[in-house]
Amino acid sequence: MSEGTVIEEEFTLADPQMAVSLFGINDAYLKLIEEGKNVIVSSFGNHVKIKGSQDDVSETKEIFAQLAELLKKGVTISNADVVSAMTMAEKGTLEYFQDLYTDTLIRDRKGRSIRVKNYSQRQYVQAVKHNDLVFGIGPAGTGKTYLAVVMAVAALKRHEVERLVLTRPAVEAGESLGFLPGDLKEKVDPYLRPIYDALNSILGAEHTERLIERGVIEIAPLAYMRGRTLENAFVILDEAQNTTRAQMKMFLTRLGFGSKMIVNGDKTQIDLPAGHKQSGLVDAEHVLSNLAHIGFVHFDAADVVRHPVVSEIISAYEKNNKTENED
Repeated sequence: MSEGTVIEEEFTLADPQMAVSLFGINDAYLKLIEEGKNVIVSSFGNHVKIKGSQDDVSETKEIFAQLAELLKKGVTISNADVVSAMTMAEKGTLEYFQDLYTDTLIRDRKGRSIRVKNYSQRQYVQAVKHNDLVFGIGPAGTGKTYLAVVMAVAALKRHEVERLVLTRPAVEAGESLGFLPGDLKEKVDPYLRPIYDALNSILGAEHTERLIERGVIEIAPLAYMRGRTLENAFVILDEAQNTTRAQMKMFLTRLGFGSKMIVNGDKTQIDLPAGHKQSGLVDAEHVLSNLAHIGFVHFDAADVVRHPVVSEIISAYEKNNKTENED
């Protein structure tokens, strides 16, 4: 708990029937908040006592209020929602929390609504809506790839595009891929697993496979984009930090009429072979940041929507890398 004056305040849930939904089974959500906000939380009936510093207690009460408002709207909250509320409180964007639940991007194969999970994801979606080319830059686990696929499938279903083109550099295979067994799709599959996982969760494995067979969804390594113009397509480049400057320029100039492009990458995970001076992603951010119709959205460790410990791990490594660079 933070040093300084310790206070205790109470939050009361208007509808006692919602207590379990707000607190979580065995008070799981309370424990998450207790750890994340550095407060002591105890529940009794539909009341919660919160003990900690003035700022932490005030933020925690507002988090409870925002989550309770979701329950009133009939939204079933989860661990991810609780973590998102805490993250947005930390970033000073909690006032936008309800906005995350106003728009359904698409429904998955089981009919469940897919929505953004934090303010950065909201900014990412808005950037894609208003730009032809968007760069999503930040660590793994922030939802960049999944959201890109969600928006691509949604655009396809609305008949805004005719096909999806999904690609990434296969650095581990030196971009030649020739020594790997199988056809082109089989060669590049291992490198596109996260995209397949996203497609399968949204469309289902069988539907995804049918669309691939019909050419509506195209999976290809980055090297195979050369010489093409991609029109009326939604194009996603994943793991873009592993492109060279020449590869990035080649890819970006494939953009045709009626198309959108999303370029995702993590500048802290560059795996380019020795001899390459600069990542294409780093170079593109420097060269293109002030151009019209191009959006840049930056994610950080606080935007990770996996287990809270993942965010702490990323922050710890970033802090360690910064220290090493300073030394």
